[in-house]
Amino acid sequence: MALTHFDAKGDAHMVDVSDKAVTDRVAIAAGYVKMAVETFEIVSEGRAKKGDVLGIARLAGIMGAKKTPDLIPLCHPLPVTKVAVELTLDPDLPGVRIEATVKTTGQTGVEMEALTAVSTAALTVYDMVKAVDKGMDIGGIRVLLKDGGKSGRYEAT
Repeated sequence: MALTHFDAKGDAHMVDVSDKAVTDRVAIAAGYVKMAVETFEIVSEGRAKKGDVLGIARLAGIMGAKKTPDLIPLCHPLPVTKVAVELTLDPDLPGVRIEATVKTTGQTGVEMEALTAVSTAALTVYDMVKAVDKGMDIGGIRVLLKDGGKSGRYEAT
């Protein structure tokens, strides 16, 4: 399978999507921030000095999805119609699980927007509590679902 962001000479370029059909598209991505038990307690009890960790990270994730083409050089600017970012406290991690859903009606998918939303939310969680826990682990960032367009549906196993 050929990589679409390179031309015949091997130079990077933005993929021409002008001939692709406009379809409803959705992507869901997920990730986590694993932290020390003490840090988890600070977050879950709302005691972070910088404020509402989950609320601010949710907004950051939404903003990140909308800024994706400014951050990832070959991403198309898309009319994003929905961004939902859910942050769930998980005492078994311990930490925060993050899931982002992004929708559009367009000629290319929104996987990068969903991944950027999760990444931005995770980095914001880190920023909010790094004063007490610099050893947090951000990981597991991946696409769970992609649907719409020529390539059809993808679901992670």
